Amino acid sequence: MDEPLVERMRPFGETIFAEMTRLAVETDSVNLGQGFPDTDGPRSLIDTAARHIQDGVNQYPPGLGRPELRRAVAADRFRRLGLDYDPETEVYITVGATAGIAAGVLGLVEPGDEVVLFEPMYDSYAAVIAMAGGVRRPVTLRPGPDGRFTFDPGELRAAFGPRTRMIIVNTPHNPTGTVFTREELGVIADLCAEHDVIVLTDEVYEHLTYDGAEHVPPASLPNMRERTLSVSSAGKTFSVTAWKTGWVMGPAALVRAARTVNQFLTFTANGALQLAIADALSGEADWIRAQRDALQAKRDRLADGLRRAGFDVQRTQGTYFVMADIRPLGYDDGIALARSLPRTAGVAAVPAQVLYDDQDAGRHLVRFAFCKRDEVLDEAVDRLTRAFAG
Repeated sequence: MDEPLVERMRPFGETIFAEMTRLAVETDSVNLGQGFPDTDGPRSLIDTAARHIQDGVNQYPPGLGRPELRRAVAADRFRRLGLDYDPETEVYITVGATAGIAAGVLGLVEPGDEVVLFEPMYDSYAAVIAMAGGVRRPVTLRPGPDGRFTFDPGELRAAFGPRTRMIIVNTPHNPTGTVFTREELGVIADLCAEHDVIVLTDEVYEHLTYDGAEHVPPASLPNMRERTLSVSSAGKTFSVTAWKTGWVMGPAALVRAARTVNQFLTFTANGALQLAIADALSGEADWIRAQRDALQAKRDRLADGLRRAGFDVQRTQGTYFVMADIRPLGYDDGIALARSLPRTAGVAAVPAQVLYDDQDAGRHLVRFAFCKRDEVLDEAVDRLTRAFAG
């Protein structure tokens, strides 16, 4: 008999992000734990949303999402990446990327199916695989000599088997900051074709790549479009994480599976925000590029400061985050350090080990978010420097 859902979900209590944010509030700490910006997105986006709300766009939009946003998503994907999706059947709007990922997994994974994914992993992946009754098959990302995290192709191949149903590919990758290369994605694509596996991609940081790193959507590789359900959102692109507006894209059959589940979960997302995002996808390209450049500078600012405080900082090619090795400071337990930092240094971070199945692999790592105002980053570095190097 299948294990009851309540038992499968028992290991998932308060998320580490909620815990660290709560500690930050209790101690008046600088919160570099949870990944949300402390500045708003483009003024035109916010003004447009307010106008639509004031004009009466306050009732349920269509279950598929506003056609204006579905068309805008399809046009943006084709214009930037050459991927052609039918907005009527191959694009579906969700309450953030998290809902799209959940609906995709719940709609496509049956009890006992195996799901390959990379660790450290965004925490919702493990939870939703458990909800579906699936079995995780994690492959560990490790830093190479240049500090960039990647996978061992042999370990990835060993994770695939006769029960493999899906692989989740997050690129740019949270929390390591790795942007998978075309060659790395080619290894994944070959294994998916060999084993007839569905690919679910989490591409919410697709615009936030640094130092010229190229975001390559897995669906753009040969023979991958027909097996790939791609997920993205507006939250990270436009610095409006609370808007929770995302989308899934892919072959009609895969999108239909996600839609069938999601109609009984969140059903649909805020229509006024959808209309504003539709306009921004075509009209705010310059703002997106400027935001990317600003975040690259913030990455450098925080990474340099963390090194001065005594951390060994790994290489980040994308996202909001840097991973820092705590062993040069004389520590080897990230959870213990992260729980003490708010009181000892006045700074909150996230221990990476909670994002691993093999917690020993990430025990020495903590994740810091750099999507904050410069003065906030400087204050955090000053506090850490006084605590560890002063």
